[in-house]
Amino acid sequence: MPDTETLDSVDVAILRILQADGRTANKDLAAQVGVAPSTCLDRVARLRRLGVITGYAATVAPEAVGRSVQALLSVQVQPHARPVVDPFVQHVLSLPETVALHHVTGASDFIVHVACSSTADLQRLVLDEYTTRREVGRVETHLIFSTWTGGPVLPPR
Repeated sequence: MPDTETLDSVDVAILRILQADGRTANKDLAAQVGVAPSTCLDRVARLRRLGVITGYAATVAPEAVGRSVQALLSVQVQPHARPVVDPFVQHVLSLPETVALHHVTGASDFIVHVACSSTADLQRLVLDEYTTRREVGRVETHLIFSTWTGGPVLPPR
């Protein structure tokens, strides 16, 4: 990972624009940041090479694909040790309901963002895919009513 001093104002502008719309054409991106298209292409390639830009993705509305119930699952595993954690992570990531998985500190070991088709589907997920697992000591379910996205992610000033 680069030191934030290696990112100048043009790099930061590129990051801001691409995080808002990763499909921005290079010539449009170059015009917005005030550099030649060839320079812009080189800058984006450099940001990828440095590991600052790690990929591009489409953002999908879960309700548009039949997953209107979203929740955060706070999960505690026992014991909290690599031989238990690694298979648990693999299992959770294999589930089609998993949107994101976070290994955290505090009372819970993991926070899992899930998207389900209904509350019955959410209940089935918790009972069949989490609480039946030997290493899962506790699951706390938090329904998501609304979500606001922050960002863009930029270096500190």
